[in-house]
Amino acid sequence: MNNRLLLLLLLVIVAAALLGLAVADQAGYVLIAYGGLRFEATFWVFLALCALLAGLVYGARLLLRLLGASGRVVNPWSGRNRQRRVQQAVRRGVLALAAGDWSSALKLLSQAARHAPQPLLASLGAARAAHALGEHAQAEALLSEALERDPEAEVLVALEHARMLIERGCDSQARDALQRVREHHPRHPEALRLLPGVLERLQDWYALSALLPELRRVQTLPLARLEALEAHAWRAQLRAAAERCAPGDPAALQEAWQAFGQAQRQQPALLVAYVELLRGFGQSAEAQGEALLSAALQREYDPQLVPLYGRLQGQDLAAQLRRAEGWLKAHPGDAALLLALGRLSLRNRLWGKARDYFERSLQCERSAEACIELARLLEHLGDTARSQQVLQQGLGLLGRELPALPQPGPAR
Repeated sequence: MNNRLLLLLLLVIVAAALLGLAVADQAGYVLIAYGGLRFEATFWVFLALCALLAGLVYGARLLLRLLGASGRVVNPWSGRNRQRRVQQAVRRGVLALAAGDWSSALKLLSQAARHAPQPLLASLGAARAAHALGEHAQAEALLSEALERDPEAEVLVALEHARMLIERGCDSQARDALQRVREHHPRHPEALRLLPGVLERLQDWYALSALLPELRRVQTLPLARLEALEAHAWRAQLRAAAERCAPGDPAALQEAWQAFGQAQRQQPALLVAYVELLRGFGQSAEAQGEALLSAALQREYDPQLVPLYGRLQGQDLAAQLRRAEGWLKAHPGDAALLLALGRLSLRNRLWGKARDYFERSLQCERSAEACIELARLLEHLGDTARSQQVLQQGLGLLGRELPALPQPGPAR
């Protein structure tokens, strides 16, 4: 026991002794009268009662403060502990959502959303769980509640709503929801990522085509996907225009073609699609297509254009053949060009030249198409044996992917 404690104990003893002497020497007297009430006591008893009352008041205040801030140990209903329970419910709900336990996630997150000061995460998770359970009305109600409580989350809620509509196959409604997002945020990356697929499924080719330049600027989609979308949308526009045409009159198709930019009209795949459609409107339209392909090949030789060029009939068949033979000087080993030259020779009734071109094409590349063309020509030239041999080669090329299976023997 140290000196400080001894000194304190001595002071307590002296104070107690002095207090005892004072009580013994002078008890004092206190009288309190109010109406019919009367209280009498010695001064020291009254002083002790006052001290006791002060102690009780202080203890009560301390207890109330402790209850308000104690948390789960003393007061499980305190605001602090309620917030902790909400956080735990959100955590458990998110884990259930990630695990695919939709029922538990919906129960936990919907309860948490009602009590959380920031309910957005819980509401979106509950809506996702309800959607997974097929409770679409409840999912939309939860999204509406989230938006009411947090109006600044309008874009986030609209995007989640659009995703749910897409998964339900409601593409028309999803398009409207995504367009509303783009009214305020034209370059929102998630809206631009979702919208092209929706427009493609709805076959809204004009809207998709109008969106394509924006998609190229923001680079939301992979380049290969973007290029495929462009080609699909442009070809679909041409097909739709062709369907609007009157029989024998490709005016609507030609108008749609002219609406494309120059860079688009020079794309080989799109040019082939346009010329293929022109062929269905008669010889005059086919000749226009031949002129377009000829100009494109003169400008820049592209192997994608050559097979179709060999199938077209231009206005001047001899000039058409001469142009193609001019390309052969720069591309002597092009099997597709040789096949096209064989067909153009047939149109010019140059049977020997056609046979020569078909055989040269087969020397460069064995293709079923060249075999069948040559076999057909040989049959009409009277070389039946050679025709059958070449035809069998072509059929073998067509069926090279067939599995090796037993076949019946010749009939006796």
